[in-house]
Amino acid sequence: MTTQGWLVSNGTVIAAAEVAVSRAERNRGLLGRASFDGAMVIRHTRWVHTVGMHFPIDVAHLGPDGTVVHVEHLRRNRLGRPVLHGGSVVEATAGSFERWGITVGTVIEVRE
Repeated sequence: MTTQGWLVSNGTVIAAAEVAVSRAERNRGLLGRASFDGAMVIRHTRWVHTVGMHFPIDVAHLGPDGTVVHVEHLRRNRLGRPVLHGGSVVEATAGSFERWGITVGTVIEVRE
């Protein structure tokens, strides 16, 4: 079962978050969902894909200190590129990061 939490930046809550805890949850991510509100946090990963997904996503790779080191938009059925200096990933429905102001350099804290 995923853990519920919040994405916080500069002391402000920017989105509700689900944190994938188990290996199975990390592997599944947003697969199988028709839509999604909020963010999915996947720790201990350096790349994601949208093969089999029903919608495009925004992806933010976080460094060890929570700083966004890479942002990409993945259309359906695509492979993201591995980000070797990343360690966690935040996924959200395409367009969410623009609304939330997430760009490279943004510091994100995940509060569970």
